[in-house]
Amino acid sequence: MTRQAWPAAGAPAAFVLLWSTGFVVARAIKGAVDPNLFLVVRFAVTALMFTAVAVAGGARWPRAAAVPRHLLAGCLLQGVYLSATYWAVANGLPASVMALIGTLQPLLVALLARAVLGEHVTARTWAGLLIGVAGVALVLAPRLAAGGGGMGSPLLVAAAALGILSLTVGTLVQKTSLAAADLRSASAVQNIGAGLVAAVATLALGETQWHPGPAPWLGLVWASVVLSGGATTLLVWMVRRGEATRASALLLLVPPLVAVQTFLLFGETLTLLQVAGFAVAMAGVRLARR
Repeated sequence: MTRQAWPAAGAPAAFVLLWSTGFVVARAIKGAVDPNLFLVVRFAVTALMFTAVAVAGGARWPRAAAVPRHLLAGCLLQGVYLSATYWAVANGLPASVMALIGTLQPLLVALLARAVLGEHVTARTWAGLLIGVAGVALVLAPRLAAGGGGMGSPLLVAAAALGILSLTVGTLVQKTSLAAADLRSASAVQNIGAGLVAAVATLALGETQWHPGPAPWLGLVWASVVLSGGATTLLVWMVRRGEATRASALLLLVPPLVAVQTFLLFGETLTLLQVAGFAVAMAGVRLARR
């Protein structure tokens, strides 16, 4: 493998590992800070960080005519997605249900990628995606059963579904003409777009709670630098370089990895069924990405 190939080879594993920590952050800050207020600060910090990187690196900024499209992309990929899902979980949607709804994203991307981007999704890819969803279902089965089958209110489920749909469209938009923009400056503008959505949601919901303590601030640093700065950037980079369906298939590995993280960090149970589900999900994703 050439030196140039190493980043591309390591990007999928790095993306899944970093993206999965978002659920740990959401759990750590729950009750300490209102979700959309947290997102406003998170996106502001990330936008400033990418602005500094772009200026220092002499990156070319998007032309004025393209700025609205970048703002819209940021609104969809992070703004609506995270505002809706964070709000749903903060108001009682079980995390396991949220994770299960999240498995729809790779399937939606595969459905829309052909119509929007002209991608050819093979039968093998579809089989891999469905096997991956089955693996996620096995991982989540114990928690869904422990919750008594409760799915949360229809409003919460609808908010979560809206978030996943927004993430889907935001992913596909990255593959359009926006892909020609410098990733550093584009990320700065797109995080501003995401922040605008979170700001509107914060004002509309009257969110003001930010309790003192290390959890919100540590969560903010991690979310700004690692999640928005690292994981989201990796997703956009992979979508730009390859097929949106192959990149989105990696999201099926997030719920199993979250189960492992909560086992290690919070002492939650990890059953043999969940371990088997992790293996099935990995096999499905491997098949879908071949």
